[in-house]
Amino acid sequence: MTINEYQKLAMVTLNPELDKKDVLINGVMGLCGESGEAIDIVKKHLAQGHELDKEKLAKELGDVAWYLAETATAIGYDLEDIFQMNIDKLKKRYPDGFSVEKSVNRDE
Repeated sequence: MTINEYQKLAMVTLNPELDKKDVLINGVMGLCGESGEAIDIVKKHLAQGHELDKEKLAKELGDVAWYLAETATAIGYDLEDIFQMNIDKLKKRYPDGFSVEKSVNRDE
């Protein structure tokens, strides 16, 4: 499955009663909520002695992907375009790969 196929399939489950503004709001709020659920799994592992539940974490990452797809749809972008924009930005910022020097002293 391609990234854009995922976006199309995921958006079949988008609430059709939401208007564009509400899709955007739901998307970014969902990203925050699901990211919080993912970090809670890692927190419990690192700070509370729980085994790392990789399957549960993977499922939360899937939820993050769904809300990312929703947010991209709300602003009229394909996920593939967003991913490519991010890679282009990273290549410009770190042409030879990550370095602490370029991270600390980067041009915005």
